[in-house]
Amino acid sequence: MSMQVFLLPDLGEGLTEAEIVEWKVKPGDTVTIDQVVVEVETAKASVEVPCPFEGVVGELHAAEGTSLAVGAPLISITGGAVADVSAAHERYREEEKAGSGNVLIGYGTGHGPTGRRKRSAAAPQWSEKVPPEALNRTTAPKVLSPIVRSMALQGGLDLASIDTAGGHGVITRADVERALAGSNVASSPEGVTRIPITGIRKTIADKLSRSRSEIPEATVWVDVDATALLQARRDLDASIDGVKVTLLAVLAKLTMIALSKFPELNSTVDTAAGEILRYENVGLGIAAQTDRGLMVPVVPQADKADLKELAERLAELTELARTGSLPAARLSGGTFTLNNYGVFGVDGSAAIINHPEAAILGIGRIIDRPWVVDGQLAVRKVAQLSLAFDHRVCDGGVAGGFLRTVADFVENPVVALGSVR
Repeated sequence: MSMQVFLLPDLGEGLTEAEIVEWKVKPGDTVTIDQVVVEVETAKASVEVPCPFEGVVGELHAAEGTSLAVGAPLISITGGAVADVSAAHERYREEEKAGSGNVLIGYGTGHGPTGRRKRSAAAPQWSEKVPPEALNRTTAPKVLSPIVRSMALQGGLDLASIDTAGGHGVITRADVERALAGSNVASSPEGVTRIPITGIRKTIADKLSRSRSEIPEATVWVDVDATALLQARRDLDASIDGVKVTLLAVLAKLTMIALSKFPELNSTVDTAAGEILRYENVGLGIAAQTDRGLMVPVVPQADKADLKELAERLAELTELARTGSLPAARLSGGTFTLNNYGVFGVDGSAAIINHPEAAILGIGRIIDRPWVVDGQLAVRKVAQLSLAFDHRVCDGGVAGGFLRTVADFVENPVVALGSVR
C-alpha cells in the first residue's frame, strides 16, 4: 500500500515556517482530496491547510504548539488517489511570478529551513505544562487555540478575566499579549516589564529594521489645500450607487494616476544582481493598524481598477484587517504603499519604507488652516503629504515631481480624475 507524505506548503512571501495550532484529523481517519487537515499560524495570519491526497491518515509529523519549516513533512497518507501536486506547484510558480499573491497551492515547494532554530517536534505541549486544576478554573471554550491558552496560563492570566476585542468572545493571541502588557508580568526588581518580541511584532520589527539598514531613504513633503478633495469625495460618494467612496479610495486613485507618470517609484532593488526591477502593474499596499499590529494588505493590479472597484476592494481589505481575518495571500505582492496616518491625529511622518518596495506615500490629518487663495487670506482644509523613497531608484527630481503631481491632483481632483481614459 502506497504512502504519500504531504509537506508543509509555502504559505506566503517571506514566510519560512509555521506553528501547528490544531490538527483537524488524527491517525486512522479517512481524508479526501482538498480536505482541511490542520490549522497553522504564521507570523502574518492563521491558515487552514488542505491536503492534496486522499486515503487514511498514517502519521502527524508535528505536535500542536510546535514549529515546522516550509517543505518539512506535515502528514502522511496511506493509499487512495493523489491530486496533481506537480501541476499545482507549477501553477503556483507562474502565479507568483505574475504577482497574483496566490500562496496556498504551491505544495512542497522545497524551501530549506531558515537560520532560526526550530523548536523540537517533541517539545511538550501546553497541557503538559499547565496543572489540571488551572484548567478547571478557566472557561476553556473561549480560547481559540492551544498556543493562545499556553501563552495565557504560563503568563499567570486567568482566561475568564481576559477581555476579547473581536466581539466574538474568542480569546486571540492579541488579547493575551494586551493582557500581559498591562499585568506587570515578568517584571524585573527594578520595575521594568519585559515584553517578548514574538509573532507578528517580531516580523514587523525585522522588516522595518531591514528597511532602515538596506535602503538609503530620503523624505520629501508638501502642504496641500485639500478643500476640493473633500468636496470631490462627497460628490463621488453621492454619485456612485451602492459603494461608499472613502477619502482613502480617492487618494489611492489619484496616486495610481501619478505613478503612471513616474513609474520609477513602482520598483524594487535586487541588491544581489545589482539591478532595479521596475514593475508594470501596481500592487498597492495600505498600511493598517490592527489588534495584531501593523499590517499592509495589498490590492493587486490597483492601477487597472477604476474608482468604484478601488473603493470596493479597499472596503473589503479594511474589514478583513479589522476582524483579523486577512489571509496570508492578501499580505504579499505589494510594490507601493499608501499610509493614512492622519487617522492618528498627526500632521506628518517620516515613514519607513515597506521593504522591499521603493516608496511610501502618506497623508496627515486634514484641518482648518489659514491659506492664501487668489491673493486673499482664507481658511481652508489643509493637509501634509510626505513621500519616503529609495534614493537608489531615483533622485530628488523624480520624487519631488511625483509628490508635486499628487499635491496638484489633491488640489484639483476633478480635473485629475476626468483626465483618466
